[in-house]
Amino acid sequence: RHCTDVICCVIFIVVILGYIALGVVAWVHGDPRKVIYPTDSYGQFCGQKETLNENKTILFYFNILKCASPIVLINLQCPTTQLCVSKCPDRFATYIDVQASYRYRPDQWNYFKQFCKPGFNNPRKSVAQVLRDEDCPSMIIPSRPFLKRCFPDFSTKNGVLTVANQTTFKDGRGKTRNVTDLREAANGINNVLDARSIGVKIFEDYAISWYWILIGLFIAMMLSLLFLVLLRFTAGVLFWIFIFGVIGIIGYGIWHCYWEYDHLKGIPGSDLTVYDIGFQTDFKVYLQLRQTWLAFMIILCGVEVIIILMLIFLRNRIRIAIALLKEGSRAIGYIMSTLFYPIVTFILIAICISYWAVTAVFLATSGEPVYKVMANQTLCKYANLTCDPETFNTTNVTKLCPGAQCTFAFYGGESLYHKYIFIFQLANAFVFLWLVNFAIALGQCTLAGAFASYYWAYRKPADIPLWPLFSSFGRAIRYHTGSLAFGALILAIVQLIRVILEYLDHKLKGTQNSFTRFLLCCLKCCFWCLEKFLKFINRNAYIMIAIYGKNFCTSAREAFFLLMRNVVRVAVLDKVTDFLLFLGKILVAGGVGVLAFFFFTQRIPVFAKEVPMLNYYWVPLLTVIIGSYLVAHGFFSVYAMCVDTLFLCFCEDLERNDGSTAKPYFMSASLHRILGKKKLSPKKA
Repeated sequence: RHCTDVICCVIFIVVILGYIALGVVAWVHGDPRKVIYPTDSYGQFCGQKETLNENKTILFYFNILKCASPIVLINLQCPTTQLCVSKCPDRFATYIDVQASYRYRPDQWNYFKQFCKPGFNNPRKSVAQVLRDEDCPSMIIPSRPFLKRCFPDFSTKNGVLTVANQTTFKDGRGKTRNVTDLREAANGINNVLDARSIGVKIFEDYAISWYWILIGLFIAMMLSLLFLVLLRFTAGVLFWIFIFGVIGIIGYGIWHCYWEYDHLKGIPGSDLTVYDIGFQTDFKVYLQLRQTWLAFMIILCGVEVIIILMLIFLRNRIRIAIALLKEGSRAIGYIMSTLFYPIVTFILIAICISYWAVTAVFLATSGEPVYKVMANQTLCKYANLTCDPETFNTTNVTKLCPGAQCTFAFYGGESLYHKYIFIFQLANAFVFLWLVNFAIALGQCTLAGAFASYYWAYRKPADIPLWPLFSSFGRAIRYHTGSLAFGALILAIVQLIRVILEYLDHKLKGTQNSFTRFLLCCLKCCFWCLEKFLKFINRNAYIMIAIYGKNFCTSAREAFFLLMRNVVRVAVLDKVTDFLLFLGKILVAGGVGVLAFFFFTQRIPVFAKEVPMLNYYWVPLLTVIIGSYLVAHGFFSVYAMCVDTLFLCFCEDLERNDGSTAKPYFMSASLHRILGKKKLSPKKA
């Protein structure tokens, strides 16, 4: 053994160090509280202790129409002034009406000014100047706090959307607008509120049923282990039962088609052809034609003949596939620790996901409040330049540009770091994909090395090395980190391109350019196929790396040509394995799911008193079913890797050895018998 793909290994380590540095920089500049807690236009958190906003815990938007979607309000910043207030407005009012009546109704002004900028108390200032300087909002709307933000208090009356029982409101700029202008906000808020209510109930269900969910998952684990053990004895039986079942079903279909064809004989109109009646929206019309049933019968006969011929000509390869499945069950029985290795892969992927998510949040919240000069003179050279609100009044800008204000513009920054935040987010996503694929590659190479040590042991299990799984893991890390990183890099590049294509497709959905949509669809299809092909090549390359310790490109090439020389065996083994493992997943998930259904619906008298009171019994039920399927998938993925490894070893064994004393076969006795190979005597000199 020697280190392979050293350059890629060095690059991989450097990228990881850079990724850590990116996370540190993001953590220094970012502040996730901007996502959780509202921030006013001065960059201060609402409700922050020992500040002027300590008792003002809710954020108020001057013009909610500019940020109607609650998702935008929560995740981004609205292009309007934002203030921290102690409570949301409870009435309709406009600044124009309040200013006109403040002399004889000062209570209205006292109420309205609490939603103006702190310290503003000048109702004599002209409306145009107030709105220009954004001293006060042009209007206030009855609102209620949600996620510590003021949202319009929507309700539905007789199917009509209203706010405080009104369907229209004044926008404070001389226009009367319909409440439906806020429909997007209403829909978003109602959906989120409903989701929040359901979420609380679901959390309660999990809190009182988690113990039983764990028991269900433990049962799923035991059933998965039992299924893998029984495959050694039942793989052939299950497969042939399925095959003969399919043949029988198709045979019944042929008989039924013939019966329908003969039954329609002599019925008026049944001898018409499909061409005669043309296209009909009611497809039952076609079932009244003898020609339809004749076509069905011919198709089913063709399928039946093809299946029977395949069984005749591929019977030996099917027997080899079944023997490899049984051998895989035997190998796992000798190396039981491999069944629990997916936990290691899961932990590594969970770490990658957590680091990526945290870094992405910190990057997204790295923006600082940016203020720009808002001048009332178009000729002011300082217009739209950044400014500091704390020192703005001491500068010459107010003298050169009378009426200019230093107002909040957006959250971001104009430093080099802030300008490239989008690039950093792309880099974060790319390295995340690379690390996840590396974790999967490490698991595949480790398992392949363990199972290869089983196959190449001449006397099983006596010659199997001690702790094969840990030895294989050590070899993969010590010698082949570069090769695994190389394969993961290629796959990560393709996956990133697919993510970008999905993003572009989402953005261009509303376009009418059919050629662009067609081109994107073709590119998405091509890269999907490419990703599937690369996963297949990488998987087998890692097996060859585990066996021979060569670099990635050499291993991928040798694995590809080895598989191409045994392409029929590959196809048969792949389909037989997929069927049996899919059947196992369905049996495990379905069996545990039925048991959980009877338990949580109190249909098992013995445990009826133990069932917790739930809001939705389907919450733990679906969790158990999905969890059982994932548990079975984790165990069966080890089994699939075992079968793939044994198959490549089997092909190598056939090509490199001839069964003689000098070159004996390493395959099991069952495979030896299926091939009909006789033990060759040593050649005479």
